[in-house]
Amino acid sequence: MNTILPVTLNDDASKLILLDQTELPAIEKFLEIDTREDLYEAIKKLRVRGAPAIGVAAAYGLLVCMKKETYASIAEMQKDFSALKSYLASSRPTAVNLFWALNRMEVRFVSECEKKASSPESILKGLLEESLSIFTEDQAMSMAIGKHGLALFEKHMGIMTHCNAGGLATTGYGTALAPIYLGYELGYDFKVYSNESRPLLQGSRLTAYELNKAGIDVTILCDSMASLVMKQGKIDAVIVGADRIAANGDTANKIGTSGVAILAKEYGIPFYVAAPTSTFDLKTAIGDDIEIEVRDGEEVINGFGRRTGPEGVKVYNPAFDVTASKYITAIITERGIIFHPDRESVSNHLKNK
Repeated sequence: MNTILPVTLNDDASKLILLDQTELPAIEKFLEIDTREDLYEAIKKLRVRGAPAIGVAAAYGLLVCMKKETYASIAEMQKDFSALKSYLASSRPTAVNLFWALNRMEVRFVSECEKKASSPESILKGLLEESLSIFTEDQAMSMAIGKHGLALFEKHMGIMTHCNAGGLATTGYGTALAPIYLGYELGYDFKVYSNESRPLLQGSRLTAYELNKAGIDVTILCDSMASLVMKQGKIDAVIVGADRIAANGDTANKIGTSGVAILAKEYGIPFYVAAPTSTFDLKTAIGDDIEIEVRDGEEVINGFGRRTGPEGVKVYNPAFDVTASKYITAIITERGIIFHPDRESVSNHLKNK
């Protein structure tokens, strides 16, 4: 099954190519980015989004931005790398894959700088290799999550998802949508219910878009309809992605996710989180310690060109909420499944490769 590749490099690795997801589903518009300001803006404005895709974009983008510069010395290159890394890290605070990818590029950068015959050219070559590894590992991650996750589903199930954790959020089949794509290929008759995911409608604009394009049965729901369709028996399982998972299994995902998890618990419906191990942040002990990004209120009352709230009204617009681990039936990673996640089970899962 073909999915749209939301982030890649051009042939000579001089430009980052991004699918502008703010234009979907109306237009498939690709951006060519080679400046740090444009890269920052693309991440900040959600032109690229989804934790894994943000990580890949940051790695590729860091390379592209540095490749454009001319450095008189390694020391000058080191200074610029540090400044660029900090700048990109400030674009969005919640998705841990951004920091994971930048830190991984930094480890490779330092390693290349310490080599006896290091030069700006050899360092850039090393950064290219590392960013390509992050890309290919992300694709393998999607496939592995899909295989592990599919073991939890039966052939004729109604599945609810929230926000977008599919091919548009990664470089492969996605995280939460990966089992759905693999099941479809094997003849599973899933009926997917995609919550629209206010205020930016990633569920209707993106998830429904890519599933419908792939030929998968998908129905859009307003977020407020989740309880009713669960009560009606239409939902057999819920699966979502994640932007950061704390050491105890508490999970940050798109705003509204925790409400869906609480409803699923009430109706006896399993609630699954699908995410790569790179999304775990063991330095964050519990979900309450996760920094929640608060975005411009205009996204809520004037997000798509028509004002739906009065001028000057106060708006609170957190982009994420945290689902407590007690509401999570299992977390699916590329390594396997963590049932009833807690501090011990998360730690053991991440230790055992």
